[in-house]
Amino acid sequence: MTPDRWTLALEAGDISLPDGAVLVMGARGDADFAALGAVQCIQGFAPDHDRLAARGLPVAPDLPEGESYAAALVQIVKAKAGTMGAIVDALGALRPGGLLMVDGQKDEGIDAIQKLLRAAFDIAGSFSKSHGKLIWLIRPAALPEAVLGWLAAPFETEEGYVTVPGGFSADGPDRGSELLVALVPPLTGRVADLGAGWGYVAGELLAEQAGINTLDLIEADHAMLEAAVANIDDPRARFHWADVTLFQPEAAYDAIVSNPPFHIGRQADPALGRGFIAAAARMLSPRGRFFMVANRHLPYEDALKAAFGTGRLLGELEGYKIYEAAKPKR
Repeated sequence: MTPDRWTLALEAGDISLPDGAVLVMGARGDADFAALGAVQCIQGFAPDHDRLAARGLPVAPDLPEGESYAAALVQIVKAKAGTMGAIVDALGALRPGGLLMVDGQKDEGIDAIQKLLRAAFDIAGSFSKSHGKLIWLIRPAALPEAVLGWLAAPFETEEGYVTVPGGFSADGPDRGSELLVALVPPLTGRVADLGAGWGYVAGELLAEQAGINTLDLIEADHAMLEAAVANIDDPRARFHWADVTLFQPEAAYDAIVSNPPFHIGRQADPALGRGFIAAAARMLSPRGRFFMVANRHLPYEDALKAAFGTGRLLGELEGYKIYEAAKPKR
């Protein structure tokens, strides 16, 4: 496997690390940080967080307050707002004269990030390899005013929900989620929302359906779950930061709803939805029901048939399909 770009740049002598711990924003679970020495990883996505922790690396979902670092590495994400927010956080945690490194693939938008950085800072260097780029600069004593403009403000929807800048459905509820809420029949007992995001589906169901005893919001993105906690004050709601495919409920659910993700980075990957379907079948009681919305082009029918004994199409509207499935197979 090709070494990470920061490792190659350090080995080539293009970069010299200052003494001290290195902050890694958006640390990915499979990345090799050995060349950086002591690191503090920040990762709010549960699967990557758990992989880093299993490797023995210090990792937290949020940046520790009051800490300063000699160097920082930002691994970019597909949403520019998320990347720029991480860069601002890294700059704030860096000591003046500290080294900032930003790494990403071309199809993730690293060239656009470089353009923004170049407009505000003197870029010290860059290293290109494997269809991506590592950029670095020295943090000045005073940060340019332009940096403040890189922080995206939270958006409040017409329904009163606050979304997460750079996250899924940051401009308001996803149309698929709206259709799911509209077509789900009355639910009772223990309910779960797999991939709950900032809480739209769960919040609407709790507001509309008195028959729900408890509703577990299970979400892998820490920032999304924090937004859901802020958005929902119903005592029946319970919040779980976890990888849906590995989550173990304390008891089986009577119903599960989901608008599962279908992207890894910028690439569509229906395997994510299939994983949610299998997880739903595992978590449901024998008489439990699963309700899912998906883009019409995604091929989930075979996965639903493999995981459930019965199923039906509740509706096909505006490019979405809404499914109901029952009799989960063990």
